[in-house]
Amino acid sequence: METTTFELRTGDRFGVHDLTGRINDWLRDRGDGLCHVFLPHATAGLALIETGAGSEQDLQTALERVLPRDDDLWQHRHGSAGHGGDHVLPAFVAPFLVLAVEGGALVLGTWQSVVLVDSNVDNVTRTVRLSLLRG
Repeated sequence: METTTFELRTGDRFGVHDLTGRINDWLRDRGDGLCHVFLPHATAGLALIETGAGSEQDLQTALERVLPRDDDLWQHRHGSAGHGGDHVLPAFVAPFLVLAVEGGALVLGTWQSVVLVDSNVDNVTRTVRLSLLRG
């Protein structure tokens, strides 16, 4: 198994960040197998969605409705307002994905992209871990 990590600056506001190109760059010339994408963070997740047609904002809006920034709702309170919801996010948007790789590229549908979902405004840099199990 081959593994690498990279850092991504997500900034100080809720964001949905496309990782597809970066993952495919690493997979290039590595053949076939399974790619495990993992975020070693308690307040971010990964999703497979359409990008570029407004779905990123739709996902953000849906999550903001489910996990509002109101501190009165959360037992876990520290950091910025609503940070308790950041810690619940991975229950809705898992911190990992496992995807097929063929010919050194992710096997995705026409409109699918791998995105990092980060609602935690207190952590501006994320580490992404990629592992390839060759098949």
